[in-house]
Amino acid sequence: MIQDMAAAPDQVLKGLDAITGSISVVGSMNADYTVNTDRLPKPGETINGGPLQVLPGGKSANQAATAARIGAQVRLFGAVGSDSNADFLLGQLGNAGVDVSHVMTVPGASGTTVITVDASGENTIVYSPGSNGKVDVDYAHRSRQALTSAKVLGLCLESPIETVTEAARMGHEAGMTVLLNDSPFRADLPADLIANSDLILVNEHEMAQLLGIDEPEDGDWLGADWDRINQTMQDFGFHRAIVTLGGEGSMVLDHGQTYRIHAVHVDAVDTTGCGDAFMGTVLAGLASDMTLVQAAQLASYVSAYAATGQGAQASYGTAEQIRLRFS
Repeated sequence: MIQDMAAAPDQVLKGLDAITGSISVVGSMNADYTVNTDRLPKPGETINGGPLQVLPGGKSANQAATAARIGAQVRLFGAVGSDSNADFLLGQLGNAGVDVSHVMTVPGASGTTVITVDASGENTIVYSPGSNGKVDVDYAHRSRQALTSAKVLGLCLESPIETVTEAARMGHEAGMTVLLNDSPFRADLPADLIANSDLILVNEHEMAQLLGIDEPEDGDWLGADWDRINQTMQDFGFHRAIVTLGGEGSMVLDHGQTYRIHAVHVDAVDTTGCGDAFMGTVLAGLASDMTLVQAAQLASYVSAYAATGQGAQASYGTAEQIRLRFS
């Protein structure tokens, strides 16, 4: 049975006043190189494009920036390269209030994405891990004391899976709440990673692949058998989960109970990084003793605010900006 958790904006936004908790995020930082074109090039073809934009990105960096902007105490653990992008990425995170003192510098390039966007919004994206691929298990061990000193640990999969799994184990042993964002998606999650993660955040398509269930033929996820999905998720190994549904909001699965969280509708300018804004807010909420439902409700507003601006981190708001936008 689905419990509908519709709530007035002012009631949800009060949660911004309670964001004080501590978070560790282990993962990625990327410089996003973006060029707009009339159409995407064919193989071997050269075409003209618009001005190059270089924007701060990386799923983990985005999640950390969101949480810090709304008031959480956030440390990011990862690596930048020896190139000029390193100072750019660390500077942007510092401006957002993220503690980057434990980020290491390694020889070579920082993480990058090369993005081409055509006039209809279609794009091609090439991700080069660069320094993100050098965040190894030894680095996690060296960072153990600082990493495990927070209340909540945020993980995604833009870092080596061995490092992510070991970070989850360390966090779990230290009594942290470990939230795994299965993105970029992989269905073959290591058993140790599942066992040491307290909850998972996925979208509806990722959830279907992860659990091996069919998607609704009519695309109506709200009408799906969520009692069965909830049980299947528990059988898989997660007793707590959030499944995002795009414009339909999200579903919170919490120890057999299913709650519908409504979407916050805005005139979207750019949805880049909105999923990361959602994740970062859930981290901040859990670190500040919110329930999973309360954290997801607040995340709906914070991620909707992000859709009203260009880019990922560049579009994230402070608690005051978000409160003013929706109050």
